[in-house]
Amino acid sequence: MNGAGNGSARRTALVTGASAGIGREFAREYARRGCDLVLTARREGRLAALADELAQAHGTRVTILPADLSRPDAPALLAAAVEARGLTIDILVNNAGYGVPGAFASSAWEVHAAFQQVMINAVAELCHRFVPAMKARGAGTIINVASLAGHVPGSAGHTLYGASKAWMIRFTESLAPELAPSGIRVLALCPGFTYSEFHDVSGMRASVSRLPRWLWMDAATVARDGIAAAERGEIVYITGRINRAIALAARLLPRPLVEALIGRHARDFRNTN
Repeated sequence: MNGAGNGSARRTALVTGASAGIGREFAREYARRGCDLVLTARREGRLAALADELAQAHGTRVTILPADLSRPDAPALLAAAVEARGLTIDILVNNAGYGVPGAFASSAWEVHAAFQQVMINAVAELCHRFVPAMKARGAGTIINVASLAGHVPGSAGHTLYGASKAWMIRFTESLAPELAPSGIRVLALCPGFTYSEFHDVSGMRASVSRLPRWLWMDAATVARDGIAAAERGEIVYITGRINRAIALAARLLPRPLVEALIGRHARDFRNTN
């Protein structure tokens, strides 16, 4: 259903990229916790189906605001639509994201520009637009869904993905201490390989399916762990012991060794052509 307002004391969470994967599971988990929702993604039909599911299961008030965050004007329009409906955003989950497969020069610059608009500009702008109201209320939560890829050296293929996630981690590390005195918690959530549509969209499903099952987590667990980490006041949280071990090894082992290991196995999880 489409909510028209939020006249109760219930908290409201805005989730980007909510039509599938980790974003959908964030929506489900926050609905289970008694929050109302604002859901945005490009696929309106999927958002509507999820809204109906959550309304029936939890009595959640859901506002659907379809948007394409690759458009430079999308964050401003989204914020204006929220304000026009009289909604107050208590929780912002910047989850929307994807990968551009292949070598850097194999895609047109316009493709990379749209990618950076979603992964960097929209994240920063949505935070900038919703933070003032959170500060005025003295409370709020921001979860930026980054990646384990932001903690390890890059490799050939999907050239801007790890770079964008490293930016998101550093952005969060800077924003969190700025906003902490105002009662706002900011988390960079860093999942590793997660069962979702991400690898189907990037054309890597066949390759990543050969990776061992112990490397993988399910999207619902990632969302639950992320919410719990934000509530604990974590600033950067890597999901799963295996992923934390990988990030630690990347930090402690000699850089040339880590780069060689990642480069050797890059084709297992990235299109490098």
